[in-house]
Amino acid sequence: MRVVIVEDQALLREGLARLFTDGGHDVVTTLGDASTVVDVADRERPDLVVLDIRMPPTYTDEGSRAARDLKARCPDVGVLLLSQHIETTHAVDLVSRPGFGYLLKDRVLEVGDFLDTAQRIADGGSALDPKVVARLVAPAAGSPLDRLSERERRVLELMAEGLTNTGIAQRLVVSERTVEAHIHHILLKLDLPESGDNHRRVLAVLTHLRAVHERS
Repeated sequence: MRVVIVEDQALLREGLARLFTDGGHDVVTTLGDASTVVDVADRERPDLVVLDIRMPPTYTDEGSRAARDLKARCPDVGVLLLSQHIETTHAVDLVSRPGFGYLLKDRVLEVGDFLDTAQRIADGGSALDPKVVARLVAPAAGSPLDRLSERERRVLELMAEGLTNTGIAQRLVVSERTVEAHIHHILLKLDLPESGDNHRRVLAVLTHLRAVHERS
């Protein structure tokens, strides 16, 4: 996997680079701000770009704006946003696109899981931090999410994190058939169409969560 890292804190930037390198991946370049990342990605065509959300000059949303521009110009490049805090406004615009992930920075400490997640995003999958997902699926008054049971909401959270049916079954210690039944009920209750394509099904759910979040 070829990686570009965009992080203004030098120690974290170098730490991320070492983490990927030690994991057998090729760090194409590292950048201290997001001003040139789209051009760099267009030229180098990495598999993954890792971006901090808050970077110079304003330390607000430079990373998320660069991520949107990056997905527009290089849709096949995976993008992983990192944040120190839960900021759902920076996730809802991108969660329905393949090859996108959003994690809190403390997930980096779980090296194996972090690298697995990064690879999944580079391969076109999706991943959202569990804490971000929990914030997104918290039902607002009158939300269709109110229709879901506690177990169904948990399954939805794991779907949004990017887990497959097998991964969900292992996490919940249930059979895949039970997971399939939960997902069938979730899609019915949220008025979403059935689909044989697991990735499209996940994206449909994420799109719905974005719409619910924007209305709340």
